Amino acid sequence: MIFFYGSYLHALPEQALVPGGIALLQLPDYKHGTKVYFDNKRIAVFPYKDSWVAMAGIGLSKKPGNYEFSIRRADGLSLNTSVTVEYKKYDEQHLTIKNKRKVNPNKQDSERIAAESLRKKKARKLYSETDPKVDFIWPVTGRISSIFGLRRFFNEQERRPHSGLDIAADEGTPVMAVADATVVDTGDFFFSGNMVYLDHGQGIITLYAHLSKISVKPGDTVKQGDIIGNVGQTGRVTGPHLHFAVYANQALIDPIFMLPKNGNPAMASSPEKTAPSQQ
Repeated sequence: MIFFYGSYLHALPEQALVPGGIALLQLPDYKHGTKVYFDNKRIAVFPYKDSWVAMAGIGLSKKPGNYEFSIRRADGLSLNTSVTVEYKKYDEQHLTIKNKRKVNPNKQDSERIAAESLRKKKARKLYSETDPKVDFIWPVTGRISSIFGLRRFFNEQERRPHSGLDIAADEGTPVMAVADATVVDTGDFFFSGNMVYLDHGQGIITLYAHLSKISVKPGDTVKQGDIIGNVGQTGRVTGPHLHFAVYANQALIDPIFMLPKNGNPAMASSPEKTAPSQQ
């Protein structure tokens, strides 16, 4: 098996063999009906040039070490190969939230959050057989105000690491679908505010949060570039921005690895890339 190097990938996502990164596996002998799994979860497979590629999301909580791909053909033959995930240190971010309930929810809030968590889990676990769309565009033009993976402290209380990319933009700025998709879920969530989930096929899910307005509904089909809502400051925020997140095989991955490097002229910063080890 051949593992792609990020520098060779043009229309494909960028490989980064770190927690929150992506592993790409070339499948030169791919046959129809073949299914590929990473860490026991089925992953996306799609054609690229004269070959096929499997794409695995590496969860942010993954420890350094070897993780296994399992390639299972329809005729019963199978092959396993592994990839080494390397250590990556993520920085801290300290934020002050004026609405203290957004940091320490009351009992009623906690019940709402628990119900919403089930909806979120259902959305990110979706695996449709639709051909995956991975050639993304930027959902909005703006300054990156917070990068993926930061260890977050709200009012000096540690919470979960930052699960996406925050793009600051004026309230009301249109937000676009990054690729063709089906709308999985929409709604007003306690922490995320007005939010949209899109299914791009085979476990590739995107999330758009803190919207001022939602312009789509579950079951809608959207094309790349279609307006799905507008930038806002709903939920737990310090100002207007889009929180954009990407799931692959249920793993949160750094959206920067899925986005074109020249697609956001206002981009002021990007996370440091970690080169994958040779396999």
